[in-house]
Amino acid sequence: MKDVLILGIETSCDETSAAIVKNGREVLSNIIYSQIEIHQPFGGVVPEVASRNHVKKISSIVDMAFKEAGIGYSDIDAVAATYGPGLVGSLLVGLSFGKSFAYAAKKPLVGINHIDGHISANYIGNESVKPPFVTLVASGGHSHLIYVKDYDSYDVLGQTRDDAAGEAFDKIARTLGLGYPGGPAIDKAALEGDPDFVQFPRAYLEDDSYDFSFSGLKSAVLNYLNGMKMKNIKYRPEDVAASFQMAVVEVLTEKTIKAALDYKTDRVCLSGGVACNSLLRKMMREKCDAHGIALDYPAPSLCTDNAAMIAGAGYHKYQKGVFAPENLTAKPNLKIG
Repeated sequence: MKDVLILGIETSCDETSAAIVKNGREVLSNIIYSQIEIHQPFGGVVPEVASRNHVKKISSIVDMAFKEAGIGYSDIDAVAATYGPGLVGSLLVGLSFGKSFAYAAKKPLVGINHIDGHISANYIGNESVKPPFVTLVASGGHSHLIYVKDYDSYDVLGQTRDDAAGEAFDKIARTLGLGYPGGPAIDKAALEGDPDFVQFPRAYLEDDSYDFSFSGLKSAVLNYLNGMKMKNIKYRPEDVAASFQMAVVEVLTEKTIKAALDYKTDRVCLSGGVACNSLLRKMMREKCDAHGIALDYPAPSLCTDNAAMIAGAGYHKYQKGVFAPENLTAKPNLKIG
């Protein structure tokens, strides 16, 4: 059976990435140019700055992906490019480049939902991960709980009603003066803090709901910090970080495990930037072990935005002959499922 090589392109936010993936699971190259240092002074991603830097880097990043993979342009079978959700300017850069490359190389184009990419990251380098399973996709812009019925076939069980988990991490880290990006900063600070220092609220919503809500928690932390400042009471940022992190992780873990038990699946997967959080991995492992459920998550480089996951998702669409129309355009609010 002939190997299938997919060129993946990802520019949904502030990472410019290109990758070559074989058969949806083997990474031949995965080049990622991060703009973190550019956006750090602003405490978050500036959309126009992000798209301008994608324009500057996309061509060279793609060339590097082919060079590292040791193949030529004509060796690929298809081009997979993210077309949503994300920042519209950033999406347009990668999608436009992908469409042009596919046209010039006479290869089919596959349009990829960014969330689909995060789900597909679980298959890379891990032959044991196969549908069906429950997956938590948690990042700066997304908090989804999804039942993966088959490759490219999903039931969305729950999602955020307001702020995504990663967005809350960024906001609280910025308020505590821990820097950007907030996820790694909170995780590091929390290692030196007391998770029981403050009992922040946990939003479980309705009994049968798999949805998430972190705006109330975020407000509670900000109100606590403002109150401490007004009363001139000192506190350790590490303790607040640890307490906040525990409130987020408990909700993510309990809802994910509930979904796995309700859907009678023996496997849970994590993906997205928040999947790198050490407490989430530890707590999810403990809960999964207690219920005899297998737990899998990608390598850290495959949790944050990257093109290997987009190429991986593209493989499954390519196999089914699901190709993008010529008029495919960026959809910043694209839904999954």
